[in-house]
Amino acid sequence: MSFSDLPFDVGPVYEGERIRGNQMYVELGGPKIEKHFELVRVRPEKDIKDNDVKLIGPDIDKMEEGSRHPIGILVEVAGPELEEDLEAVFERRVHEFCNFVNGIMHLNQRYTNWMRISKQLVEKGFNSLKMLGTVLIRLYKAELPIIKQAQVTLITDAKEIEAPYENAMKVYNARDERARGLHDEDVDMFYGCVLCQSFAPTHACCITPDRMSLCGSISWFDARAAARVDPKGPLYEVPPGECLNELAGEFTGVNEMIKKRSLGEIERLYLYSGMDFPHTSCGCFEAIDFFIPETGVGHGIIDRNHDGVAINGLPFSAMAN
Repeated sequence: MSFSDLPFDVGPVYEGERIRGNQMYVELGGPKIEKHFELVRVRPEKDIKDNDVKLIGPDIDKMEEGSRHPIGILVEVAGPELEEDLEAVFERRVHEFCNFVNGIMHLNQRYTNWMRISKQLVEKGFNSLKMLGTVLIRLYKAELPIIKQAQVTLITDAKEIEAPYENAMKVYNARDERARGLHDEDVDMFYGCVLCQSFAPTHACCITPDRMSLCGSISWFDARAAARVDPKGPLYEVPPGECLNELAGEFTGVNEMIKKRSLGEIERLYLYSGMDFPHTSCGCFEAIDFFIPETGVGHGIIDRNHDGVAINGLPFSAMAN
């Protein structure tokens, strides 16, 4: 795999790069844009035009500096060993692979995806989003060899994104509905994920039937499929071990995992508590649980998409920081 034909650097060393407002050329998706998404679908090989990148809407060279635009990213993949259960796992790698590009910051996932492209990257010659599509295809096929063919469609037009957005929402909802019928006590294996450690070095998700990944995009079913395909990858098995506290959700195996994956920073974790030994976090969470001290026991929840303030007088962004 080589990126020598592209006018910018690509590699994991650039994960975690932050692009502030004054460094940004354009913003794609994010909280100020109504409809945006990223989706991966497994297709029959006959339906894939390998290495093809399609753009629907204005390209980078037609966007004004400082402007905001919708972004739809549809990655379609094929291979004899692929199954639908892997779609959400592949989908989460969009976050990782976009951040491999020096000059692109990617946050969140699904319908909350948010990207910034730096002025410096555009000055280097990044004048088309098709270049990003090319990077995604090469990385998917190199990092996940079970993917034999891939094509990418990028959408930046506010009208053209509406139908694909609605379709993506149906896919997300179907995945989530499947996961709702299974509970932690029904399984003998949990799973972990460290895909966000480039941004949050001491964070590691523990994924169980009752607790999806913090980003909301990887269910227990998705994690199980990923761990089977790539046992040494960023998603891995976590034997629960002995249950130390059934009500709080404390397990010896989960404690061992978080101690190892947080490099000793965190030694104990309650799966079902927001106050005592809470689960670690990155920056991709969809909602925040906050304590309301005036009540003595009350908690509130604010959603990422809420643009007002919560009853504690703070907006989502302030609490997230």
